[in-house]
Amino acid sequence: MNRLLLIHGWFWLIEILQVKYLNNIIEQDHRFIKMLTRPMKGFKSFSSASATLDGIEVAHLICKGQLSTDGQSAFQQFSALAE
Repeated sequence: MNRLLLIHGWFWLIEILQVKYLNNIIEQDHRFIKMLTRPMKGFKSFSSASATLDGIEVAHLICKGQLSTDGQSAFQQFSALAE
């Protein structure tokens, strides 16, 4: 694949990383979201599901401290993202 990319003028090559338990790490992060969405009994449209899941994920990121705080509370961060 990297040879084909070089032939076509693409200079960013693909690097393959082998992480043995990457899927477990991803599943652990989404366990919280699964726990919240299970009692919702599904979504009526894709757009509402997307918006709801995005909001849940952003709130979870803020609570875990993975977004820059700049001295703001969790509510102030969330409301700033919603504007």
